[in-house]
Amino acid sequence: MNQEKFGVTKTGEAVFLYTFENENGLKMTVSNIGAVLTNLWVPDKEGTVRDVVLGFDTVEGYEANDDLYLGSTIGRNANRIANACFELDGVVYQLAKNDGENNLHSGKAGYQLRVWDVKTVDEINNKITFSLISPDGDQGYPGELTLDVSYQLTENSIVITYQGSSSKDTILNPTNHSYFNLNGHNSGTIINHRLQLQASHFTPMKDSQAIPTGEILSVEQTPMDFRVEKTIGEEIDQAYSQLVYAKGYDHNFVLDNLTKDFARLTGDQSGIVMEATTNLPGVQFYTGNFMSHTLGKEAAVYRFREGLCLETQYFPNAVNESQFKTPLLKKEEVVNYQTRYTFKIDK
Repeated sequence: MNQEKFGVTKTGEAVFLYTFENENGLKMTVSNIGAVLTNLWVPDKEGTVRDVVLGFDTVEGYEANDDLYLGSTIGRNANRIANACFELDGVVYQLAKNDGENNLHSGKAGYQLRVWDVKTVDEINNKITFSLISPDGDQGYPGELTLDVSYQLTENSIVITYQGSSSKDTILNPTNHSYFNLNGHNSGTIINHRLQLQASHFTPMKDSQAIPTGEILSVEQTPMDFRVEKTIGEEIDQAYSQLVYAKGYDHNFVLDNLTKDFARLTGDQSGIVMEATTNLPGVQFYTGNFMSHTLGKEAAVYRFREGLCLETQYFPNAVNESQFKTPLLKKEEVVNYQTRYTFKIDK
């Protein structure tokens, strides 16, 4: 493991980069600001190593573009909560309204800008664990939350694990918000990537505010059907209301089988294949529809649909929808969530 100074935050806190590499050419760099994945290098079909996640070269880049959440850990709650409020144990909790009348990714005071503690570094197993204590009332949520997030580089995978516990009943729905481009972070559009999702259903949104209707609908005979591999751009611009609302894909898919890969993504130029597994019930598939001329790493300019997210999570607004599995974390309970992204070459 190599540690180097990344910079300081606006408040003067020191920020570092931690880089791990294995014998198969995989290399990742993470940082204690936002427990963020800043770089992920993967060998392509020619053996050339490509950095396949979007990011920034400076701490200032992450601070100035915190609403893009590039590579960041999201908490306490990923995605949207309608009307920025929820009821728990008979008490109504009000959150910040940072997405119209709704709460998105827990508001501007989210975990993506916090400086996390480095809890452990395991150089033998290429693993680092960041830890954050979120006080009772932080972001409007009850309970003092202790959240550990670990990144591990295995033989051909990156494994992200979340462990959380709280002093009171609360909500915990973390995710990682990495934008992937398997042709390389600076290679342009992702619409020619091929994707397969093992998801027979999705949760439709009411309108462009992206709050679910509460329904769980079949993907059958809709552009939301990725059960058979297709290019991301094949149907993305159809005049289908769900795609019109989101300017592309920005939807939660209901995963069919949590014991198998839920996704297979292939870079059309690189031949890099990424397969994903998780123990969380849903994944938000987002095609970077709201990126516009963002200056990223190596002077790259990230534009519309030049990265995609596969954010594993509980369903959007699940805390307010009785038919959705709840992200409730009971007092003093310990939960563990995990997502694995595995890389290979297309044959």
